[in-house]
Amino acid sequence: MVLESEALISIFDSAVMLGDTVTESTRTFSHRPFKLEQHIDRLFKSLKVTRIDPGCDAQQMLRITLDVLDANRSCMTQEDDCWLVHNISRGRSIAGADPTIQRSHATVMIFTQPLDLRSWARFYEVGCHAVTAMSRIIPPQSLDARIKNRSRMAYTLAEIEVKLVDPQAQGIILDVNGFVAENKGGNIFAITNGTLRTPRSTNCLEGVSRDTVLELAHQLAIPIAEADLLPYDLYTADELFFTSTPYCILPATKFNGLPVGDGKIGPITRKLLAAWSELVGVDIAAQAIDQLHRAATDY
Repeated sequence: MVLESEALISIFDSAVMLGDTVTESTRTFSHRPFKLEQHIDRLFKSLKVTRIDPGCDAQQMLRITLDVLDANRSCMTQEDDCWLVHNISRGRSIAGADPTIQRSHATVMIFTQPLDLRSWARFYEVGCHAVTAMSRIIPPQSLDARIKNRSRMAYTLAEIEVKLVDPQAQGIILDVNGFVAENKGGNIFAITNGTLRTPRSTNCLEGVSRDTVLELAHQLAIPIAEADLLPYDLYTADELFFTSTPYCILPATKFNGLPVGDGKIGPITRKLLAAWSELVGVDIAAQAIDQLHRAATDY
């Protein structure tokens, strides 16, 4: 382990040269990692498919990761939590005819970072504006969405388009057939007539947060449907929300300028968020809102 100021990566690393990197991002609640084993399991599936040898097995990766977290616990305030991030590249890349050869040990990067929730905080109270991008998601025939990777250019360009409509908007990306796919870093759920609906995992990442919502919905006896969703299904939904590692559940009360349902955060969204907060022993919305208030006071 090294200090951030001492961490180095070669300019010839495949992460830099090719964006040839798989990744996972976990968060903590009360400084305890949430579903870290599931994140590492998914990481190793991505490593297998991309044929990157990390130089250790999943159990060793878990132990190293927990050591990194322990070394950084003192950097967190009592009220806040952190990201726990894995980036693993193929290592040194030499320009030539075959970029697939792993010419060195993999570059394994594991770090913590303060979890800054301020930019999402107000959406827990009023909901966000969900906006569809003009660009489409990379089709699974080209890159399977289940391989979580650091090649984020397509997501970034889509988000730029969304922000042109509304600087505070949260993006929704469609697939090449016009079906709802995913957000730049999360999944999408719509609630219609009491049924929780989300896109199939053929065109979006099988998010750990997505799975958590499905588990909570099952426990709460909320009907679930994985389906092909079109923008029409979001326009006419009663409730709409995003899921992702940092914010868990982020309500959306407007879609492409039109109110979702009655334009307020709906009861099922609130019920699922409360259940998640109970699961982890942290009031998820209150933590983000408190962080925003503390920052304003400090300023």
